[in-house]
Amino acid sequence: MEHQTDSMIQQKNTMNSLNRRNFLKRSLLGAATVSFSARSWSQVAGANSAIRSAVVGFAGRGGSHISGLGNLSAQGVRMVGLCDVDSNVLRGGVSKLDKEGTRVDGYTDIRKLLERKDLDVISIATPNHWHALATIWSVQAGKDVYVEKPVCHNVWEGRKMVEAARKYKKIVQTGTQCRSSSGIREAVQWVQGGNLGKIIAARGLCYKPRGTIGRVEQDQPIPDSINYDLWCGPAPMDPLRRARLHYDWHWIWDFGNGDLGNQGIHQMDIARWFLGENDLSPRVMSVGGRVGYVDDGQTPNTQFVYHEYDSAPLIFEVRGLRENASSKSMDKFPDAETGGSVGVVIHCEGGYVVVPNYDSAIAYDKDRKKIKQWRGASDHFENFINAVRSRKTEDLSADIHEGFVSSSLCHTGNISHRLGSKRSPNEIREEIKGSRHALETYERMQAHLEANEIDLNNEKLTLGPMLSMNPNRRRFIGNTEANALLTRHYRRPYVVPEVV
Repeated sequence: MEHQTDSMIQQKNTMNSLNRRNFLKRSLLGAATVSFSARSWSQVAGANSAIRSAVVGFAGRGGSHISGLGNLSAQGVRMVGLCDVDSNVLRGGVSKLDKEGTRVDGYTDIRKLLERKDLDVISIATPNHWHALATIWSVQAGKDVYVEKPVCHNVWEGRKMVEAARKYKKIVQTGTQCRSSSGIREAVQWVQGGNLGKIIAARGLCYKPRGTIGRVEQDQPIPDSINYDLWCGPAPMDPLRRARLHYDWHWIWDFGNGDLGNQGIHQMDIARWFLGENDLSPRVMSVGGRVGYVDDGQTPNTQFVYHEYDSAPLIFEVRGLRENASSKSMDKFPDAETGGSVGVVIHCEGGYVVVPNYDSAIAYDKDRKKIKQWRGASDHFENFINAVRSRKTEDLSADIHEGFVSSSLCHTGNISHRLGSKRSPNEIREEIKGSRHALETYERMQAHLEANEIDLNNEKLTLGPMLSMNPNRRRFIGNTEANALLTRHYRRPYVVPEVV
């Protein structure tokens, strides 16, 4: 076990003093893939036994993991470790818990943390590109896992996470906390019971302000507090070419998945829940682009993804620009009087249901009259801990398979975008006119961008191809380029294993 010391947490990264040649040469180091053999120590048993936990990555969402697990001390959960590649973040987290009366050990490298035999669960809130490998290493090391959304950076590694959880018989919860909402669950059951007739379309919304991340003209220095090799992990260790290392990785393809994977995974998951679909869609396409400014971001800030399920289409909309060029507020979806900037709308024959937040839903008839409302949620972390004790995957609100499927809907939508080409408004409209839902969504998108003074004949959007998939094989049909984007090249030794 590695204890917290000043020498450990003050590990210096001298990357910013290296020239480009040495930087790239260093990125090739690492000869073999790291793996863990599953330990045979006993699982947690009994309602009163301690569950020893650790959080990996807590510069952002991980802080909620620390408090969420910390709130379960009465249920026997005890924090014993924190792990972060930023020594400043690590030192601050360890010190804060120490002042609150909880002594924990600090780690820079997750592999050292996983060597602990007195550790039962790992909670992962790293950037997206680390989720799969950290989860697989953890279950191989005998730990149960709570992993943030999206659970994977790409489709292939998400499937490997499911395989690992099953092979090592581990409890793996996805951080889509809406699945622990009794209110949303009851609304799903009510709609699936036919109370509003057939579902016509399920729509997720992420109308969320996302300003420019700026543009830099040269490589940026890596903060001395960060072990950049570990930060990059499975991704390429290229020079930093954005102003801010933290958070803005969401908008860079090597690390993040745009707002589809950042916020949209929650709403995509709820929409799929209503549809009752348990696998990837057989057809998917995207329309969108990064418009309104020029910066170092790569992912779209305006986009809609169209998943053509047999039951009904699942549509997801991303808007990062405000309502119009002079407004400080965001758009709201026309039918969603109760919210509608970030949420879900389920269109049915006899009305519609709005899910405006993480714990409630409201049903309306065709005349927009409210006819029913649901509210309520239980603690997602507590649900995870209860399943850790019961050893029953079916006790989880959001088993890793659910997270894998919903995350993959984000990824396949982005694959269509990345394979697309810039097209004029008329060309896009002509291409999608066969679907009234896609056409209506596009026309509202176009009006929104025009209100932001964007001329789409000059600043063209990208029309992605309609991709056909075999959901059973999780492979696109007849498209080598699309299949290549289902996975990535992994940097040694941070390689997601082919056989888990």
